[in-house]
Amino acid sequence: MVPLLLVLLLILLLFGAGFAVKILWWIAIIVLVLWLIGFVARPKGGSGRWYRW
Repeated sequence: MVPLLLVLLLILLLFGAGFAVKILWWIAIIVLVLWLIGFVARPKGGSGRWYRW
């Protein structure tokens, strides 16, 4: 009974990690798209940077 519970726990952990990684990939893609839009739509004057770093 204990090995079955350990396998089920491992499956749940892997499923949760996979879901979290998928969410992080979507967040990374959204941030990249926003950065590219900001890079293309930067103001004409000034230093040319749309962010303050």
